[in-house]
Amino acid sequence: MIKVLFICHGNICRSPMSEFVFKNMVKKEGLEDQFIIASSATSTEEIGNPVHPGTRKRLQKEGISTSGKYAVQLRKEDYDKYDYLLGMDSYNIKNIYRIIGKEDPVKVRRLLSFTDRERDIADPWYSGNFDETYNDIVEGCEAFLKYLYLET
Repeated sequence: MIKVLFICHGNICRSPMSEFVFKNMVKKEGLEDQFIIASSATSTEEIGNPVHPGTRKRLQKEGISTSGKYAVQLRKEDYDKYDYLLGMDSYNIKNIYRIIGKEDPVKVRRLLSFTDRERDIADPWYSGNFDETYNDIVEGCEAFLKYLYLET
C-alpha cells in the first residue's frame, strides 16, 4: 500500500485538487486498491472549510467530485503514517519540515520535483488561475505515478 499526502497552505485549493486528480488517475489505471491518498494544510486558517469553489468548478469540468472534503491540518504523526508528503511549493516544504520536526528530502518533496521542470505550483487563491494550477497538478501527478511504477 502506497500512502500519499498532498500538502498546501490551506488545504482548499492545490492539495485537494492534487488529492482528487491523483485518486482519479489511479482509479482509471485500476490501482486504487494500492493507494491511500489524502491532503492537508500547513496552516490553520481554513481548517473545517470545504474545497474552494474555483477548485470544485475546475475539477467538475473533468467529472471529478470533491464531495465530503474539508480542510485538515498536517500533524507531526503524519510523517510516520504516509510514505510521501508532497508539497505544492518551497514555502510548503519549509512549513512541513517545521511541523514534522525534521528534514527528509526523500519523503518530503514538491509535487513537481518528479517532472522534467521542477518548480512551484502557483496558488490559485492569489492568481485566480485554476486552469494553470490544474495543468501543473496533472503534470506532477502523472510524473509521480510514473516514478512510483518505475521505481517499484
